[in-house]
Amino acid sequence: MDLRLKGKVVLITGGAKGIGAAIARGCCAEGAIPVIVDRDEKAGEQLQAELRASRVESGLIIAELSAPEACASVIDGTIQKLGRLDALVNNAGVNDGVGLEHGSPEKFGASLERNLVHYYAMAHHALGALKKARGSIVNISSKTAVTGQGGTSGYVAAKGAILGLTREWAAELLPYGIRVNAS
Repeated sequence: MDLRLKGKVVLITGGAKGIGAAIARGCCAEGAIPVIVDRDEKAGEQLQAELRASRVESGLIIAELSAPEACASVIDGTIQKLGRLDALVNNAGVNDGVGLEHGSPEKFGASLERNLVHYYAMAHHALGALKKARGSIVNISSKTAVTGQGGTSGYVAAKGAILGLTREWAAELLPYGIRVNAS
């Protein structure tokens, strides 16, 4: 399949394992340059070694995205190293089991912080580069945003909010030619 990604710089948060790693591998198969962003240094280095063994260019940034400054640093570092940013894949998050019965307002807030706030910060800091590239944002959500799961109020609320942000950003960024989708 040709998704017209050859030579495009695609930043993937939570990119070292699971869905993020699969996205990075898929980008490589399409000729893109994935930038893997993850807090798990060992997993990131293993994936980058795998990609390099296939003679694929990639980037790796070890970062904890809970602070907006860290998100800005990730974007700035990517642009400094690779000269551009064509796509942002917001994927990092964890189904942390913060429910109504076995949670607390404080744990709920922390779950939203872990699973939602960095999506906004990453997109905010990437916006200038994405305008220049007429790029894309892909926000990874979850079916639990629609179906519920039980015992995961924080995660489900974040994933539902991600769907709302995706629709909002698609409308807001349409004049710039930036596509915004959720998966």
